[in-house]
Amino acid sequence: MTTTATTPAGARPRAAIAAKTLRTDRWWLAPLLTVSLLVLWVAYATVRAFMQKWYFVSDYHYLTPFYSPCVSKGCTAEAAEFGRFLPDWPIIPFAAVTLPFLLLFRLTCYYYRRAYYRSFWMSPPACAVPDGHRTYSGETRFPLIFQNAHRYFFYAAVLISIINTWDAIRAFHSPQGFGFGLGNLVLLVNVILLWAYTVSCHSCRHIVGGRLKHFSKHPLRYRAWGFVSKLNAKHMQLAWTTLGTLMVTDAYVMAVSANWISDLRFIH
Repeated sequence: MTTTATTPAGARPRAAIAAKTLRTDRWWLAPLLTVSLLVLWVAYATVRAFMQKWYFVSDYHYLTPFYSPCVSKGCTAEAAEFGRFLPDWPIIPFAAVTLPFLLLFRLTCYYYRRAYYRSFWMSPPACAVPDGHRTYSGETRFPLIFQNAHRYFFYAAVLISIINTWDAIRAFHSPQGFGFGLGNLVLLVNVILLWAYTVSCHSCRHIVGGRLKHFSKHPLRYRAWGFVSKLNAKHMQLAWTTLGTLMVTDAYVMAVSANWISDLRFIH
């Protein structure tokens, strides 16, 4: 027995619309901008990761986050505070120990999933715009099932943030002694925002306050959960901001290391 949809008495039949969407605004602008900015950033980061030069300023101990920790045998000895044990091959980045985890942390981030699902995969590109694919299986099949490993990449990101913090602190103590320059400020702002982005992660929010039945019995965790929740509301902004600060920090260290500019020193 088959049933057919009928129009209620007194109601007009639904219009047959051939257009994919009735939206007349520039809904395509947001996904296009997302694609452009992400491609630009990935291209810059890839070139810099494999450039293997202009990553360290020995006079002030500035180390770009794209090369931290510098563990290749090709690293400058002063920059390799955690040892040099990777082979010095052009196809292996100097910071190959951490870069894959940072990439996976960003790639599986809940916000970035939304960003590249909509922009690169058109799934869907915008509200009231049809999906670019006929079928959708969610994140239950290969390779998207690995998105569920985001919480584990979060732990790695915390360790890497600690290393970046050490780099920022270490930069205040150059071979000439304590000093403070514009590069220190750039490194410090970058690491603070990296911590804000990492802590605002949805996985961090669950780790801090998840699986609790009564917040009243865990006041410290409740306060921490409230703090992380406020940051979590800014997760999208922090995701983009930290991409910008990473690029600015690397570009500044590269410019000083290549002697294109001189570091502005406040305390020598």
